[in-house]
Amino acid sequence: MSLPASDASIKNVIEKLREALTKREVLHVSDSKMKVAAVLVPIFLNAGQYHLLFIQRTERVKDHKGQIAFPGGTYKNADGLLLNTALREAEEEIGLAQSDVEVLGELDDTIVPTNYVISPFVGLIPYPYDFKLDKWEVEKLIEIPLEALLNKNCYIKGTITWRGHEMDRMFYKYGNKVIWGATCEILKQFVEISTGEQKNKGTRNEK
Repeated sequence: MSLPASDASIKNVIEKLREALTKREVLHVSDSKMKVAAVLVPIFLNAGQYHLLFIQRTERVKDHKGQIAFPGGTYKNADGLLLNTALREAEEEIGLAQSDVEVLGELDDTIVPTNYVISPFVGLIPYPYDFKLDKWEVEKLIEIPLEALLNKNCYIKGTITWRGHEMDRMFYKYGNKVIWGATCEILKQFVEISTGEQKNKGTRNEK
């Protein structure tokens, strides 16, 4: 997804992504026994290429220590909407003001083994940006060109060694960065929608 250096071409890419996200029906999971969370999938333009922004969690957090993830967290009643959860958590974790996010659409819910249902939202953000990391939760930011993630050789099956355990998994690899688990599933959805590979498979239900 390299871009010609023109405002019209840049806007066209985002509008196509917005259209693809808007036209599809979102698969929502409703299970009262599961906890609910939301994440933001931030996309930004840098040097003529779109990138996705990830965080690497610290070793201090309770869950998913050291893993690469999207900013996000657990729903709170005060949020009202899961979109607000994603925006609030992004502001708390990386200092991204909610007013600076242009929401493009929503991906399907993702179920994770820790008894969570995650609702991902895609948002266009400005760049460069004066991010302010919550040092308790976020070790660092990771920027990956979307063009690299669209390369099918980036999505592979292999053995991951994590906390002394070996696991056979599908994952994305960019340099020495390995993206697996729920973030991998969310990223795969985003990639398939971006390339037109994913067809509608869900039913829209309001949360």
